[in-house]
Amino acid sequence: MKKTLLIIALAVSIVSCNNTKSAEVKEMKTAYVDTSKLLEEYTEAKDIEAKYKAKSDEMGRELEGEVNKFKSEAANFQKNAQTNGQAWAQQKGAELQKREQQLNYAQQAMIQQLQQESGTEMDTLVKGVKKFIKEYGKKNGYAYIYGTGEAVSILYAEDKYDITKDIIKLLDEKYKSGPKNEAKSDVKAEAKKEIEALEKKK
Repeated sequence: MKKTLLIIALAVSIVSCNNTKSAEVKEMKTAYVDTSKLLEEYTEAKDIEAKYKAKSDEMGRELEGEVNKFKSEAANFQKNAQTNGQAWAQQKGAELQKREQQLNYAQQAMIQQLQQESGTEMDTLVKGVKKFIKEYGKKNGYAYIYGTGEAVSILYAEDKYDITKDIIKLLDEKYKSGPKNEAKSDVKAEAKKEIEALEKKK
């Protein structure tokens, strides 16, 4: 009889412990942020994207001028090759080939430079966002804040736990009220300088 009572008492204590643990789990505050949506809608991320698109377009236009000039020279070369003789054609052909290589190198260098610069800025932004979310979580008493998006760490969550909009709103407010890291430079002049620098490296 005593053994039976002991088993019942033990079972009751286990159930009550489980209930206490369940209550603790229920009280745990969790939320998630859609990281893809955050980077699409966050103003600073959009500004960085727009900045490098404008820079790419401008540098592309500068390079396009050089490419068109090369195409015009190549067309004239074909017209004048027979008239000016074989020696001229060989010399001019070698010059055009060298020029084409230089243009290809300039294009590759431009793409690499833009990718590197934009990548560095985006890395800094992502680090800042992670730090902000961590501070937000501590301040608002969250046990966990999960991330969804391209690197999915949650397979399902109720919409009521989605704090993405709140985070975007607060990040935007912080970004707009904070001092600008740099004055908006003349993208055209900057792009021109970089094209000239690439030309000098050849």
